[in-house]
Amino acid sequence: MIPGSRWLSESRFQLSRPAVRVILLLSIVLSASAVMLGYSEVGAQHATIERLNALDAEARADAWEGREDWGDIAYNGFHYTFDRPSSLAFAAMGQRDILPWQHRVRMLALEGQIHERDPANPELAHLGQFDFALVVCVLLPLLVIVLMSDIKAAERSAGRDALLIATAGSSHLWRDRALVLALLLGLSLLLPFWVGAVLSDTSFTLTALTTLLVVLYLSFWTWLVLRFALSRATAQVTVLRLVGLWFVFAIAVPLLGRMAILGGMPLPEPGEILMLQREEVNAAWDKPKPVTMDAFVDTHPQWREQSGVTRPFEWKWYYAFQQVGDQQAATLAGQYRAGIVARERMTWWLSLISPPLLLHKALTCLARTDLLASMAYEDSVRDFHRAMRHFYYPLLFNDTPFDKGRLQRHPTFEEAESSCVI
Repeated sequence: MIPGSRWLSESRFQLSRPAVRVILLLSIVLSASAVMLGYSEVGAQHATIERLNALDAEARADAWEGREDWGDIAYNGFHYTFDRPSSLAFAAMGQRDILPWQHRVRMLALEGQIHERDPANPELAHLGQFDFALVVCVLLPLLVIVLMSDIKAAERSAGRDALLIATAGSSHLWRDRALVLALLLGLSLLLPFWVGAVLSDTSFTLTALTTLLVVLYLSFWTWLVLRFALSRATAQVTVLRLVGLWFVFAIAVPLLGRMAILGGMPLPEPGEILMLQREEVNAAWDKPKPVTMDAFVDTHPQWREQSGVTRPFEWKWYYAFQQVGDQQAATLAGQYRAGIVARERMTWWLSLISPPLLLHKALTCLARTDLLASMAYEDSVRDFHRAMRHFYYPLLFNDTPFDKGRLQRHPTFEEAESSCVI
């Protein structure tokens, strides 16, 4: 433990050095910029959700105006679904710029609506956009290296190391100096984050957990840099070795691991799922109606007695072949989902040998901006679509007379709930 007087004197000494002041100022600027960009992006997403959610019911009421047919009502009833960013999302945006966080869905085949946007395997996207998580995971190690790599070599080359140790009266001078520098750097990076957490109304628990992860990560790099800096090597050699390690941990391992996982675990493309579902739906217009209805009642046997189609067009037949299109694409969609879950699991194993990747995945997990959070949102959309089908099928298959009052019982979308599970 550093005595209070030595802590104060060492802090004053380090802050008097122009190089240290520049690095700490750079740290504050990087952290504050990342927090501001994240806070702005989250604010824009919240504003978009609030605006579209407020217009949703109004737009649907306008679309339903004058319509008195359940099939027509279902066809024109778009419903806005969304995944609201968490209070910590400003610090770790994760994949929210790649993975869909809003959809407008209706009673048509769902796979086409879910996979209309190709996520391009975002579960393995490397470290994401510029945000607080990127600053900490990728840039913090470089700042530690610049601050501490010559902590002893510079004094040794100037011939002052023995005198400093004798004056300090302790052999732990370099460790104490590294601790002071680490604390100053940590405060420079965390102060903007704490301000952003307060402005975003982030819970104390999430703020404390994020702070703890940053402190542990900073401690790891401080220990690693100090181990190299206390060797007999020159400052230049020490820097080269440490930058090499940073490159391996932060760039090479995640990038090569991602390539290996992508190559070793091929998946169907979302576009294939979309095309298969659409081809099945389009082909249904030319198929005999009993073929479509038989395929539908195989998964919905409760409507077997009401599945007869006697007219050229009936809404129950139309929505039946929409559902059959989803059924035909279900196997491919299941393979895709299982595959990205397996890839996600592999990236967690990969992160065990890449501290920057491990920290980034932990932060996006806490912020609910990772793949699992996106899958929870997708599940909520699927649940809502299923509830809509359960609402409309009895009305369509039983030829229920139109009653506008029944729309008061129409299902409503419920936001996804998910927690961080590492």
